[in-house]
Amino acid sequence: LLSHFSSIGFWGLVNNAGISTFGETGWLPMETYEKFADVNILGSIRTTLAFLPLLRKYKGRIVFMSSIIAYFTLGNGIYSMTKAAIEKFCDALRLEMKKFGVQVCIIQPGNYARSTKIQPPLSAEEIWNELSEEEKAVYNKEYVQERANFFNSILSEGSTNGNEVVDAMVDALTSPAPKARYMVAKLKEKALVFVCALFPTVVMDSVLSYALSK
Repeated sequence: LLSHFSSIGFWGLVNNAGISTFGETGWLPMETYEKFADVNILGSIRTTLAFLPLLRKYKGRIVFMSSIIAYFTLGNGIYSMTKAAIEKFCDALRLEMKKFGVQVCIIQPGNYARSTKIQPPLSAEEIWNELSEEEKAVYNKEYVQERANFFNSILSEGSTNGNEVVDAMVDALTSPAPKARYMVAKLKEKALVFVCALFPTVVMDSVLSYALSK
């Protein structure tokens, strides 16, 4: 594969693969954490390392799909964890690639669940049946149902204009001066990121706790 591209040139790489799920920390087995790390973090790193020689040679572009959920979490901490890790990997890579003329860009979409179908609606019954006996002793079905309803309501609010994210990806690949980060999100989503980035953690925790209690 690399020898094929060596003869025709190689300009851009987009790391877009990702999976998502919902669940509080103790609800998910270790195997799920390992799978998410393997796909969402290591998958992008594997692909990047494989094509890095060609990207350096042709002074290309590397684009990573992150998310505003890298800044905060509302019931999907496992997905948030992987996106935060990708952000830090990109920060290191972007600085290291400058000397080779390779530009690294991060796309940070807001809620586009209805466009991507990355996260199907959740069944409280399915979540409950997957819980360990220890977790069932701590929680109850009513709580799980409330959390599922809350998360499903967020999914239902997702934008259907997935082309907005694609446009950002295209700009990252083709612009003479691409941005390091493209935040493609609604105003209220950007406001959450703003609060998270600039205010003390206790403020953001209060905001998210309030949202989760509604």
